[in-house]
Amino acid sequence: MYAVLIAGGRGERLRPLTNHAPKPMVAVAGKPIMQHQMEWYLRQGVTHFVISCGYLHEVIEAHFGSGAALGAPVSYAVEETPLGRGGGLRQGMQQVPRGEEVVLASNADILTEQRLAPMLDQHRQDANLATLLLTPYVSQYGIVEVDGRKVSKFTTNPVLPHWINGGVYVLDRAFEERLPAIGDHEDSTFPELAAAGRLGAFFSRARWRGMDSVKDHANLEEELGKAPLTYAGTDG
Repeated sequence: MYAVLIAGGRGERLRPLTNHAPKPMVAVAGKPIMQHQMEWYLRQGVTHFVISCGYLHEVIEAHFGSGAALGAPVSYAVEETPLGRGGGLRQGMQQVPRGEEVVLASNADILTEQRLAPMLDQHRQDANLATLLLTPYVSQYGIVEVDGRKVSKFTTNPVLPHWINGGVYVLDRAFEERLPAIGDHEDSTFPELAAAGRLGAFFSRARWRGMDSVKDHANLEEELGKAPLTYAGTDG
């Protein structure tokens, strides 16, 4: 099974950590966040990786090489000019053999402990063109509860009654044809599939973390120091 990792972002909000390395190569708990993700994939049956990259792609290639140390072949779909996430994903999928009916893909700067087997099963059962992992929306702000004109309670980082795109996708081979040559699939392909009733939602309550800012990085370093990733996950 192939996984395409979207790793072309510059990570402006992570500077200065991304001055000399692309965002997915920023280290967390002693290794690049993308390496944590690749190890998660390997534990669940992924055998080949394609890394869609652009900014400072040399850093990624120098670290992973052919994939020998990782234990799985790694190839690189390098953007000569910025293509956007959708264009980069399209270019990456073109390196996956046509015989692969289902392709996994993800933003290379997130971590999750969700098991992939139930997500793959749901995708096949529902016959969607793509299935998105959804994770609960945790507010970065605290919530103040009131009783009349009195403050009654504070809640830190509450889980709100909404779901967000967790950046992990199960894609049918035909999904490649729907991707833009340049642009973001979240602005074009996903809304089009949603309108056509061909976009699946897999609800996951497994541990999930994104890394978009220096603060996120610091929080993730602290969290993984106390509770390392287990990859056990839940069934959603």
